[in-house]
Amino acid sequence: MFPTTIAGSLPKPSWLAEPEKLWPQWRVAGADLAAAKLDATLLAVKLQEDAGIDIVTDGEQSRQHFVHGFLEFVDGIDFTNKVEMGIRNDRYKAMVPTVTGALKLKGRVHGPEARFARAHTTRKLKITMPGPMTIIDTIADRHYGDRVQMAFAFADLLNAEALALEAEGVDVIQFDEPAFNVYMKEASTWGIEALHRAIAGLKCTTAVHICYGYGIKANIDWKTALGIEWRQYEDIFPALAASRLTEVSVECIHSKVPPHLLSLLKGKDIQIGVIDVASDTIETPEDIAATIETVLKHVPRERIIAGTNCGMAPMRRDIAIAKLDAIGRGAALARQRFS
Repeated sequence: MFPTTIAGSLPKPSWLAEPEKLWPQWRVAGADLAAAKLDATLLAVKLQEDAGIDIVTDGEQSRQHFVHGFLEFVDGIDFTNKVEMGIRNDRYKAMVPTVTGALKLKGRVHGPEARFARAHTTRKLKITMPGPMTIIDTIADRHYGDRVQMAFAFADLLNAEALALEAEGVDVIQFDEPAFNVYMKEASTWGIEALHRAIAGLKCTTAVHICYGYGIKANIDWKTALGIEWRQYEDIFPALAASRLTEVSVECIHSKVPPHLLSLLKGKDIQIGVIDVASDTIETPEDIAATIETVLKHVPRERIIAGTNCGMAPMRRDIAIAKLDAIGRGAALARQRFS
């Protein structure tokens, strides 16, 4: 009851990359970088195991950024001449690469870290990838001229990588779609269908992660402007409930999402955020159990997975590790209290 996991990312060790940055620069290069990425992956898995996390991830240690870590392995993208673009409906600006030709995978994307993590843990393993809508919201286009067409082209690439990951023993494949909370109409009209293309043929658990973003200033300011209730989920949950995805990951703790909206995800496993990634305060087991208790009023206990509101990549590493430990202890308390 109440298995534990994280949204995906953990901070990188300072010997691997710049600390506390969303787009960090690597500290090493070449063969040393490839080895260091795997060292950091093993460390991330071990930290999760020690904290009592049931479904571990690679911590996204091999990626500079959760979207661009995938794009680096795609032909048809120009990384040398980046352009500034508004992200998430101009919530913030970023320098992004440009699609200049037909998209094609150069080869495997997350194979090395997935195989390495699989070889070093007996627990369930989750690998995360950016969803099609979030990808096209984080890259410029000078080839397709149609956002939907480009999204489905990316979905085909994601599917190829997902099928390979499943064959290598990955138990959960999660697609991160924070853009679903920004473009709600598009999420329901074509965003979920793009995800269906991405999960075609998969038999493992398939999840989509939707949240209000990393704990960076642009996202915090945006959430402040959303008023006393955040109702973006209300627009997309019915469509997700009808989707072929297995699991939905959402933000819960310290959010203004009305908890009853979770009942709109009937039939889905729900990964609830019990850890606030926008705060350096370490949650207590009681905090986490209280969040689970609130969700229990609207979601069957066998459907609840305890996780984080979002990734912890830009967080101070010692704080992230303490929050990992809090998830394990909080879920244990909830099992004792609500069994």
